[in-house]
Amino acid sequence: MSASIDTLGTAVLEDTLLTFQRAKELAERALAQVSDDDFFRTIDAESNSIAILVKHIGGNLESRWTDFLTTDGEKPTRNRDGEFIVGANAQRAAIMSLWDAGWLALTSTFAQLRPADLTASVLIRGETMTALAAMHRGMTHISLHVGQIVLLAKHYRSADWKTLSIPRGQSGNWQRGAPTTPR
Repeated sequence: MSASIDTLGTAVLEDTLLTFQRAKELAERALAQVSDDDFFRTIDAESNSIAILVKHIGGNLESRWTDFLTTDGEKPTRNRDGEFIVGANAQRAAIMSLWDAGWLALTSTFAQLRPADLTASVLIRGETMTALAAMHRGMTHISLHVGQIVLLAKHYRSADWKTLSIPRGQSGNWQRGAPTTPR
């Protein structure tokens, strides 16, 4: 029984990491299509720019996944409110380095996790939950913001958007096994 639980736990860890990595890849394929101007642009006074979303994801990931099993996921050193501010002199490369640091924290942690860790108790903002529940919470949160990045990038690129999935009108080709060509 223990071997099958370990096998399931390993599969859960591998699949969870893969799902996070796919979200990262999707966002990065969208990010590659936007200009620096669009990276920092907002659609109205109350919305976030792609830059803010990238900065927030990086900060969230670094806070949540650093010392994941041993400290509260909301680190006292995190400046969450600051993640939603991008100064006039901000540079895209500097913001992307925050993104990279967050993803590095996540992948480094997953490299250390073992099946038994899935049921460990962890804290996020003082709330106790299993590590698995924290993973699902994190995946949901990151996926939400990746969707926002993709939506904004697609909006800004308009007719020049290169689809990240099956192009419109080509689902039938995919269903028949024919290759599709991204726009």
